[in-house]
Amino acid sequence: MPSYTVTVATGSQWFAGTDDYVYLTLQGTDGCSERHLLDKPFYNDFERGAVDSYDVTVEEDLGEIQLIKIEKRKYWYQDDWYLKYITVKTPVGDYLEFPCYRWITDEKEVVLRDGRAKLPRDDKTQILKQHRRKELESRQKMYRWKEWHPGFPLSIDAHSHSELPRDIQFDNEKGIDFILNYTKAMENLYVNRFMHMFQSSWSDFADFERIFVRISNTISEYVMQHWREDFMFGYQFLNGCNPVLIRRCTEIPKKLPVTMDMVECSLERNLTLEEEVKQGNIFIVDYELLDGVDANRTDPCTIQYLAAPICLLYKNLEKKIVPIAIQLGQKPGPDNPIFLPSDATYDWLLAKIWVRSSDFHIHQTVTHLLRTHLVSEVFSIAMFRQLPAVHPLFKLLVPHMRFTIAINTKAREQLICECGLFDKANATGGGGHVQMVQKAMKDLTYSSLCFPEEIKAKGMDSKEDIPYYFYRDDGIKVWEAIKSFAEDVIHIYYESDEVVCEDVELQAFVKDIYVYGMRGVKASGFPKMIRTRETLAEYLTVIMFTTSAQHAAVNFGQYDWCSWIPNAPPTMRCPPPTEKGTVTIEQIVESLPDRGRSCWHLGAVWALSQFQDKELFLGMYPDEHFVEKPVKEAMAKFRKNLDEIVSTITERNKNKKLPYYYLSPDRIPNSVAV
Repeated sequence: MPSYTVTVATGSQWFAGTDDYVYLTLQGTDGCSERHLLDKPFYNDFERGAVDSYDVTVEEDLGEIQLIKIEKRKYWYQDDWYLKYITVKTPVGDYLEFPCYRWITDEKEVVLRDGRAKLPRDDKTQILKQHRRKELESRQKMYRWKEWHPGFPLSIDAHSHSELPRDIQFDNEKGIDFILNYTKAMENLYVNRFMHMFQSSWSDFADFERIFVRISNTISEYVMQHWREDFMFGYQFLNGCNPVLIRRCTEIPKKLPVTMDMVECSLERNLTLEEEVKQGNIFIVDYELLDGVDANRTDPCTIQYLAAPICLLYKNLEKKIVPIAIQLGQKPGPDNPIFLPSDATYDWLLAKIWVRSSDFHIHQTVTHLLRTHLVSEVFSIAMFRQLPAVHPLFKLLVPHMRFTIAINTKAREQLICECGLFDKANATGGGGHVQMVQKAMKDLTYSSLCFPEEIKAKGMDSKEDIPYYFYRDDGIKVWEAIKSFAEDVIHIYYESDEVVCEDVELQAFVKDIYVYGMRGVKASGFPKMIRTRETLAEYLTVIMFTTSAQHAAVNFGQYDWCSWIPNAPPTMRCPPPTEKGTVTIEQIVESLPDRGRSCWHLGAVWALSQFQDKELFLGMYPDEHFVEKPVKEAMAKFRKNLDEIVSTITERNKNKKLPYYYLSPDRIPNSVAV
């Protein structure tokens, strides 16, 4: 009688093994096997990390194996099982791989197809078409869209992490408990003794050093030493943790009535301000989005303030970017002066601190939360709803969706919810962050997520003109590597543009993102349909880049750039100055966050800057969803390209006091998971 050798691999994460009964059924083109109990005498089957083999004998040859059914039945108590994959050796010696990489919970069953990726058009038999359809029907019941706040991209319909499908939960929920992690971070940083000292001001700048962990030769220490300098202020717009706002100024806006007399002493080329603008030497950062946003009112004992500054910057003869004018409000007038480098030291310093505080708010809520976390969740939900596991694009994208829905759900549960941790230290807590996302949605366009296009649209694309913009240089390298990989995979499965158009699952995926993620807003520029392989390559690159590189660029530098509180105040406790010549050091310190808020802020930026345990970085695909040789060759080529980028960045960073490494592929996690 024909005999099949079945090999079963159990996951290596905590509690992946099971003591439950596991049954297997093989379904082939010529018949179906009986239900077999996978069990060896005097052996503990399906232990964590185990690879177990079993002989399955059948009455007659089953033909080509199309499906495997795995059933789990309770032995003693409820015992979830993480199944990595199953391989089958047929009677004629062929090996078939059946990827799973899923939890089997309760007394459930899963039906697996072999690992060869297939488009809908490739399935000719009714049984395979039906399996494909049932999988999506099941997923669409589990992954439901929900509006968290009006105007937001839709998110997952779950109130807590424990309500999520088991497959997308964190392996260890404790590891992503924000309250636990922030408290632990404050203990590690030896600042927990200050964490309840709200309303208690620091004495002076030196007093902030009492909560600052000085680690030799790090960016954070360099920031502490040089944060007052105009060079450091300007540098952060290029390579800090929010390097996305600066743009070339083509015309001085009317709402910023800067005159030549004001800035003449800052200009180095003997040109007028208008001529400097024409030559492309003037840059601008406008925090208009913060205008009208309500400041945090959750603590009646502390009044908190926001501003919506406009900052004008200049490229000097050394081609470095420095500030030349700052207006702290959007409406010009006598009570809204334009602060200048030639003003009194503390006037200019406080104006820069207000800009840094505003930059922190835009970074946290728009650059980080909306444009990486919430957008990536949209991609994730749409993928699970519309692409079955056998689809090549599911196999390509699933590593980039790892834990994204889980981290966002946990954030809505503990961090950015009403009375959440965000309210403790941030001036945009208590609802201001919600207003900001709602306002920022109008600028969330498809083209703004296309990295090279967005850099060019801001007039920041010339390496010769702006040589120290490492975020741009490294980002374009990584974008091109990802795009090349996406193109290679597309050309394996889509032989023509016509095949792209005919892929109903791809089109449903794209439509879900447009309708639910972008709320069907035509002005977003998100496509409703993909018609060519070229467009598909760009679309996939947007998804893979946003979920990996873009998030890494704006997340993992938070401790480096924000741990020195005066450089990134999460709140201000005095209103912006309305006249010049009155600012004192005491007023500045009184404006900065109190001891308690400083500590919560420090705990937050520390915790958010840490990689996950067993982090998977760009190009690392330990779960083998793809089994075909051409795709594995494309992956190897992708890894080689990434390694070359790592080498280039490492070489450039040698002996730099301010190395830029956030977009080095060996420091870019595959997905948004922190």
